[in-house]
Amino acid sequence: MRRITALFVIALVVAVLVGRSSISSGVSVNGSTVSTTELRAELSAISASPPLQCYLTAIARAGFTAGGGSSTMAASGVAAWSNLRVEGMAIDQYVRSRLHYRPGSDLAKAKNSLESEMTQAAASNSLSCPGTAAQALAAMTPTMEQTEVLAQAESLYLLSKLNSTIPLTTSSLKTYYDSHRSSYDTICISVAEVSTSQVGAFAAAQAKGATVAQLAKKFSVDPSAAHGGAYGCYGPTSSYFAGIRADVSASPLNSFPTTPLTTTNNGVTYALYVAATSKTSTPFSQAEGAVLTDVRNLNANSASLLTNGILNRAVIAIDPALGRWGLGTNGRSVFAPALPPTSDVTGSTTLATPSALSYQ
Repeated sequence: MRRITALFVIALVVAVLVGRSSISSGVSVNGSTVSTTELRAELSAISASPPLQCYLTAIARAGFTAGGGSSTMAASGVAAWSNLRVEGMAIDQYVRSRLHYRPGSDLAKAKNSLESEMTQAAASNSLSCPGTAAQALAAMTPTMEQTEVLAQAESLYLLSKLNSTIPLTTSSLKTYYDSHRSSYDTICISVAEVSTSQVGAFAAAQAKGATVAQLAKKFSVDPSAAHGGAYGCYGPTSSYFAGIRADVSASPLNSFPTTPLTTTNNGVTYALYVAATSKTSTPFSQAEGAVLTDVRNLNANSASLLTNGILNRAVIAIDPALGRWGLGTNGRSVFAPALPPTSDVTGSTTLATPSALSYQ
């Protein structure tokens, strides 16, 4: 009996120690850990720096807003930062063990690259961050900044080893532009903003062969209707170019799509039709910025596929206070558990003191 009791006590002590260990190890990737204490220090640095919050929001595409109660950050931000740390740790282990790479003199280049990437991400997401990317990095704790620059150096090295990676050099960008020249044409468009009650009549007139100008004049409520829907021309230097290029990509010139977009004006929803009326070639000197963005996105997609492969093979554990590790639409990642909808919460009357029971 005493022996059984002793074994039970030992098992209980081991369980407690394991529990404490799992809590103190905030993030664990293949046995390599970052403590919850260190992660909390990093989250505190993010919370205290609006520039850092802004640039990380652009990088992670998740908000780093303040949390409720005693929390310093909302759960989605905590999970997003934890996920960045997991990815960095997994890539670090991969390039060291498989590619035998050790960052050295290239750390300065990696820091400049990270600042550039943060700036580009903010611009791509239309964020006007207070301060520069360099100031955001300076707001990190020393260990945090060193870790992020190291992770950037390793990511750049890993990218350089991918056959699908396009170097971000002028000559490589020019080669890509030459192969995709039509993707950077300056596009002139016409629009028709149509009341939802008129969509059927619009489609019928379109099927009978009405031109873009005729459709816009008859059905559009936009002021451009007076000019046959002519709205303007947009080249690669325009901030609207990428969206317009995507909107007209599936339709031939001088033809509205059969399936409209939607837009809201003064609280009223309208069907929005966009047609390209002309396209003219744009020289590389004007298109270079858009080409750079496209190539970066292509490289990022290639890197994302490889990163997902690395993460799928990794053994990862997360402190539940930081989020959950699981499979989502974009692969495995750390996510914040969804809160139950307010519709699941019953009315306050059910929380009132119940009346005394009556026994018969």
